[in-house]
Amino acid sequence: MDESAPQPAEAVHGVTTGAVARRLGVAPTTLRSWDRRYGIGPAAREDGRHRRWTPGDIAVLQEMCRLTSSGVPPAEAARAARAGSGPAAPTAPTAPVVPVAPARQPGSGNGLPFGDVRQECRGLGRAAVRLDSPTMDEMLGSLISEYGLVTTWEEVMVPTLHAVGRKWETSGDQYVEVEHLLSWHVSTALRRVGIGARSAPPANAPAILLACVPGEQHTLPLEALTAGLAELGLPARMFGAAVPPEALVQAVRRTGPSAVVLWAQARSTAHHALARHIADTAWGVKGARARTTVLLAGPGWAGPPPAPGMLRPGGLREALALLRGLCASAAAAGAPAQRS
Repeated sequence: MDESAPQPAEAVHGVTTGAVARRLGVAPTTLRSWDRRYGIGPAAREDGRHRRWTPGDIAVLQEMCRLTSSGVPPAEAARAARAGSGPAAPTAPTAPVVPVAPARQPGSGNGLPFGDVRQECRGLGRAAVRLDSPTMDEMLGSLISEYGLVTTWEEVMVPTLHAVGRKWETSGDQYVEVEHLLSWHVSTALRRVGIGARSAPPANAPAILLACVPGEQHTLPLEALTAGLAELGLPARMFGAAVPPEALVQAVRRTGPSAVVLWAQARSTAHHALARHIADTAWGVKGARARTTVLLAGPGWAGPPPAPGMLRPGGLREALALLRGLCASAAAAGAPAQRS
């Protein structure tokens, strides 16, 4: 090996504690605790203060995570991880031991079917499999703060949710609790984005309505879109899962939205007749009637749109760009604040 060859920046400068925590699926406070109690910490610190983890340090941490996930006590796992070998054979237990799942390799995301994804996906997946709510909560908030909502949704949240869903489908109901808990924490993180959005939408801006078609229960993509709209300062009304057609039509007439987003996860739930009806629904006084633009979101709308003029965004980023443009056009046209 040519020692004079350039080394990766990670090997030369190390990785921050936050980045390592996201990669491994543990809380930064856990890493600091392991460092303080067991000496599982970075070999060097930048300026004598800031932790910078080298690939060798991370390898020790990965072994520590593997051992503790297999039920090995932290102190024993730390000794084995530092020594670079597995733990000694346990002595006879004095109390019944709860069986634990076989140890999985630290890069596998605890058995989840990940492909070529960001390391943060594997970390979040490991935390989800452990049902580690505090770590998932901390990781999701940190990822959104560092990378932004759209990148976190498209590159971390969605791949991890898909991996958990595939594992659930192929393992009976063994991972249903993992999928439910992860979905809850993703939903919570998305709502926090909306609550914490700095800019408030203008009082007279026409709203954007978001709803799942009848029979559709998958709301997380619409929750992500709602959070993104809040960040942009665009008013939105999120109606959630399986909205009855009559209720959605009434909401359109009462609010006169700049756009209506209809989510369908599967072709079996895509409601083409409802999409056409929403697009044809008019409001306002005679002589000044208006109609809305319909966005068909989700894989269920594959194929030609049910009517001309409907938009089908390819993802969260494109949907936000389209809706921002539609709201700008509505504002320039002087849309009234209250529709009848």
